[in-house]
Amino acid sequence: MFTSSTDILNLILAISIAVLTFFLCWAIYYFIVSIQRINRISKKIESSVTKAEEFINMAKDKLKHSSAYFMVLSQLAKKGLEFVQEKRAASQTQEAKSKAKTKSKKK
Repeated sequence: MFTSSTDILNLILAISIAVLTFFLCWAIYYFIVSIQRINRISKKIESSVTKAEEFINMAKDKLKHSSAYFMVLSQLAKKGLEFVQEKRAASQTQEAKSKAKTKSKKK
């Protein structure tokens, strides 16, 4: 079968190249699978970040609109308090006048 040492050397070289090729293919396969997983993870992270940005933007818009409503409500409350204070002042002056009239009538 083997007539010289070069035949044995060629057989060993062929087996070594076959084993090396097998391990290189195996390493390339796992490298590609890892890259695919990283790609899937990055897409999920990107979609999560996009959803978070949309939520933050929606919250900002809600706060802007609610702050505008809050300004209107605060102005309304301010006017309401002024109205109540005016009515109290007017009723206190009327009470003071009526007390003064009753005192003057008693005299």
